[in-house]
Amino acid sequence: MRHGWALTTSAALLAAAAALPAAANGAAVVAGAGAEIGAGQPELPPELPGGIDPGVLEIAGDTEYGEYLASECASCHRAGGAEQGIPQIHGLPRHELVIALHSYREGLRRHPGMEMIARRLGDQEIAALAAWFAQAD
Repeated sequence: MRHGWALTTSAALLAAAAALPAAANGAAVVAGAGAEIGAGQPELPPELPGGIDPGVLEIAGDTEYGEYLASECASCHRAGGAEQGIPQIHGLPRHELVIALHSYREGLRRHPGMEMIARRLGDQEIAALAAWFAQAD
């Protein structure tokens, strides 16, 4: 379990992404797509789960909008929540949260509550949440 996340369909992808080295300039890219993710992020495998469009990783999230949206997330995902099986998502790398939320939205990752929430989110909202939580303490 990484970051307290339960192993699911996309767990292998997340483990593979974490194990890959960063690009030479310190920024990661989606293999074959040339999309910069950010300094210090690992390279991602060329295929995302279930054919999720790699373009979603290129969307720059608005952190202020993400902060506004995050209150619903923070009601469950808070420090110490992993002990109750709810992972802490503050400080989670942006691409991991983007992949997880898209996987829930597409039904590739299973959890009734998260699937319901993720289905209400558009690509911009997911990007904003990921941007906010990646920099949040």
